[in-house]
Amino acid sequence: MKKLIICALLAFAGWSYYQKNVAPTQTGLRSEPQSFKTPAVAIAQPTQHFSCDGRQHCSQMHSRAEAEYFLRNCPNTKMDGDRDGVPCENDSRF
Repeated sequence: MKKLIICALLAFAGWSYYQKNVAPTQTGLRSEPQSFKTPAVAIAQPTQHFSCDGRQHCSQMHSRAEAEYFLRNCPNTKMDGDRDGVPCENDSRF
């Protein structure tokens, strides 16, 4: 019984080695690692520059992007009443 288990383990190890290393080269399916290529055209990022200047309320914001910046980066903002991470949800201007 012990010899049967050892033979089975050796057969399994050999088959695994064959599948990983020998079989792909015979069929031409072995692939070499590909290097990362940067895209030819970069996507332009918005050029909005906001800074924390003490504004705290939605009525003081000019856009949703500005409100999101203030909520993420500035202290003491009062723009997210339900604290779900979305500022000025009830403001119809945005």
